[in-house]
Amino acid sequence: MPYLFTSESVSEGHPDKLADQISDALIDNFLAYDATSKVACETLVTTGQVVLAGEVKSEAYLDVQEIAREVIRKIGYTKSEYMFEANSCGILSAIHEQSPDINQGVERKNPEEQGAGDQGMMFGYATRETENYMPLALDLAHKLLIELAAIRRENKEITYLRPDAKSQVTIEYSDDNQPIRIDAIVISTQHDDFDEEGKMLAKIKDDMIKILIPRVKAQLKPELQKLFSDKIIYHINPTGKFVIGGPHGDTGLTGRKIIVDTYGGKGAHGGGAFSGKDPSKVDRSAAYATRHIAKNLVAAGLADEVLVQVSYAIGVAKPCGLFIDTHGTAKVKMTDGEIARKVEEIFDLRPYAIEQRLKLRNPIYSETAAYGHMGRESKIVTKTFNKGKKLEKTVEVELFTWEKLDYVDKVKAAFGL
Repeated sequence: MPYLFTSESVSEGHPDKLADQISDALIDNFLAYDATSKVACETLVTTGQVVLAGEVKSEAYLDVQEIAREVIRKIGYTKSEYMFEANSCGILSAIHEQSPDINQGVERKNPEEQGAGDQGMMFGYATRETENYMPLALDLAHKLLIELAAIRRENKEITYLRPDAKSQVTIEYSDDNQPIRIDAIVISTQHDDFDEEGKMLAKIKDDMIKILIPRVKAQLKPELQKLFSDKIIYHINPTGKFVIGGPHGDTGLTGRKIIVDTYGGKGAHGGGAFSGKDPSKVDRSAAYATRHIAKNLVAAGLADEVLVQVSYAIGVAKPCGLFIDTHGTAKVKMTDGEIARKVEEIFDLRPYAIEQRLKLRNPIYSETAAYGHMGRESKIVTKTFNKGKKLEKTVEVELFTWEKLDYVDKVKAAFGL
C-alpha cells in the first residue's frame, strides 16, 4: 500500500539557523588563523540580543562581536522594524578556555592516536533517490527555501519577503519505495506588513504557487517535474499573518535543527549537533565520514540505500564499532556485518585520519550552516577573513569534501563490483 513521507527545511534567516551560522563563522575564523584550534561555541539569539558561549583553545584572537554582526548583516537582518538588526543588537561573549581535562583526552604526542573529542554514535546515509544521493523530500524542501532566499535578495518579482521561512514537503511512495507524487507542500514565509490585510494571504499564496514553485521545478529533471501536479495540497502561511519573525518571534539556539542538517528523518541520527564544533568533535567529523562512506557505497553500486553507524569513547582513537544496514538492497552476496568488516579495511575512522582525509582543519564550515550539511556540491573556493583590515587573510579551501565520490573505485575493487 502506498505511504506518505515528510521532511522539512528552514531558511538561513530562521533563528536557530542564524545561531548555527554565527557559531560556524567563529569556527572558520579560529581555523583560518590557527588550524589546531579546539572550539565548541554555542549561540543564542533573541529580541535585540546575541549571546556567545563556549570553550576555546586557540592561538587566534578574534573580534567575535564583528564576526557575529557580519553574519547577521549577510543574512538580511538590516532593518530596525525586524526588532533584531545587525548594527544595533547587543552581543555578549561568554567564551572561555577549554577544560584541560577534556584536552588531555584528545591530544596525543603521535597525532594519529588523537582521541575522540566525545563519546557517542554518528550516522551517515545515502540513497539512489536523487542525483546527490539524498532523500527526495528533504532535497525539495531545501530547494524551495534556497530559491525563496534568491527571490528575496533579487527584490523584483516579490518585494515583501523577510529573512525567516520554513518549508515542508510530503511525498507519496509506492510499495517498492518509488516516489509517485508530491502530496503536500507547506511554506511559511515572514513578510512585510500589508496595507490591506485581507489581500495579504491570497497574494502570498498566489506568489508562492505561481512564482516560487515554477522556478524550483525548472531546476529539476523531467522525471521529478512530473511529481508536481494540480492536486498538491498547499499550506501557505497557514496561521495567516507572519510579520513578527526571526529572533524577535522565536529565540534561536545553535544545534536545534539536526534533522534539517542531515537527512530529513530518513536514515537515523545519533543526537549530536554539528555547528560550532571543530573537527576533533566526532559529532561533526564522524557524521561527515559516515556520509562519505554511505555515498561512495551507493554510488559504487553496492546497494540502493545504505545507513552507516560509527561509535566512539571519549579520548579513544579506535571506534567502538561500525554498523551498516543496506535495508535489503545489497547487490553482493554478503551480510551487512560482512560488508561492515570490509568497509573498515577501506576507510580509516580514527578522528585524525578523518580530519586528514576530508581536509577538515580548514575554514569550511560557514557554508554548511544553512540548507543542510549533506548533499551539497564539493568545490574549491577562495575565502577572505578580516577583509580590508590589518589581519586580512585569504585562503583557498575545498568545501563539502565528504560529498566527493573519490572512493568509488576502491569500493568496487574491494567488493568485486
